[in-house]
Amino acid sequence: MPDHDVTVAVIYYSSTGTVAELARLIADAAEHAGADVRLRRTAELAPQAAIDANPAWAANAAATADVMEATHEDMLWADAVLFGSPTRFGNVASQLKQFLDTLGGLWQQGRLADKVYSGFTASATRHGGQESTLLALYQTIHHFGGILVTPGYTDPAKFVDGNPYGTSHVGGPDTPLDDDARTAARIQAERVVKFTKAIKHGLSPAS
Repeated sequence: MPDHDVTVAVIYYSSTGTVAELARLIADAAEHAGADVRLRRTAELAPQAAIDANPAWAANAAATADVMEATHEDMLWADAVLFGSPTRFGNVASQLKQFLDTLGGLWQQGRLADKVYSGFTASATRHGGQESTLLALYQTIHHFGGILVTPGYTDPAKFVDGNPYGTSHVGGPDTPLDDDARTAARIQAERVVKFTKAIKHGLSPAS
């Protein structure tokens, strides 16, 4: 195992569990690639009645209850942050967006700049807003002054899954992650760790 000399926070929102599973895969791959990793979920905003009315939503809420909620300290701790969100009308889910919107104070202090960022997503249907969700997320990263590291088409497997913006999966709780999504998660995590190491150790204190 490589030395864990960089810190990576994987911060996500997931309702029925698909993005939660992607988050776990990305966190595991980042750790294997040599990062100290924190897996965090954002706070739920939906009413309990809505959650209870959807068996998959309720099951995921119970299954991930032990995952700590993301805090500002996680952002300050991390050298790199991977954000995960399902698509919501082609945009970021409100539960993740609210967390991002609370970071204004850290942004104003410049404490979110110069970190590596990347994103991942899932949708219930093909062409269901995956690319627009990630692009919308990345607008926030530009405002942070973050360093965006996407998978691109840097590995032959990326020509199979076809999403250079970040890891994605089509399907709900009844459609398990396939090998393409699992491979994409590993590629993205490894690339984020690779460039986080390069940036962290390649810059002198005076830079």
